[in-house]
Amino acid sequence: MFKENGEYQVTINGISHWVKLEGIERGTVPMVVIHGGPGGNHYVFERTAGSMIAKERTIIYYEQRGCGRTDKPEDDGDYRIADLVEDFKGLHRLLGWERVDLLGYSFGAELSLEIAYTLPHTVNRLVLSAPSMMQSPLQKLVQIAGFASVGAKGIGSGATIEETYQALWDHADTTMVDKLLFQDSSLAAMNRKWWEESGLVNTGLMMRALENDISRPSLEERLSDIPHSALILVGAFDRNTGIPVASLIHDRLQHSALAILSKSAHFPDIEESDVFTRYVCSFLR
Repeated sequence: MFKENGEYQVTINGISHWVKLEGIERGTVPMVVIHGGPGGNHYVFERTAGSMIAKERTIIYYEQRGCGRTDKPEDDGDYRIADLVEDFKGLHRLLGWERVDLLGYSFGAELSLEIAYTLPHTVNRLVLSAPSMMQSPLQKLVQIAGFASVGAKGIGSGATIEETYQALWDHADTTMVDKLLFQDSSLAAMNRKWWEESGLVNTGLMMRALENDISRPSLEERLSDIPHSALILVGAFDRNTGIPVASLIHDRLQHSALAILSKSAHFPDIEESDVFTRYVCSFLR
């Protein structure tokens, strides 16, 4: 279906999805890029590491249901992992390539692992940047420690992990979130400017649906069943998911390499775009 670079709107499972192709003339195994959030978009990645990787690889972007330039489902609860994997299945059928590489960042890396687990013969290789593990208490502990390290208030003694975690996010302003996610304040400002320029509005519907999806089996317990070759990239100063979560995933996967980028926090694709691109392209070659 897709023969030329450019942006498309395609209907998948009754929802109009935004899709973009770059570097189709490279003729490589296509790399599908999967954004984070949950509820984010690709606007910043397109303008940083994505544009650099496309000089060597064929890249396919799509934005998930209810995110960015893709329409929302009729039911506000239809954002479960099973729904997102079904959307990917539909996209893959439209693409027409037998196998694709996946590059997921933050929650997108977690979703990439779910796709690889469900569709092992569709996925070729995995690049996981700053991967999340939403079901793991470890991620909440990393974020609590991260907020504390950048001077956040609201870490009350005697509170449960869940109460502390929720209180921190309830009271976090944009300045504190930027400190959590970035090492370089100028790049944090650039990222926020691009978010605003893109018109990104995160409704929180996907996060709520994922948190309430009690039918979802533990991904942590299924990681050892994922056979694909994987590259895990994480910033040394990642205070959001961090080295502990990346290491957990690295330890459980059958075939993975872990690289720590020395100057970045949660977005090495923005803070160390050159280094990030070299790692990705070398691995995919």
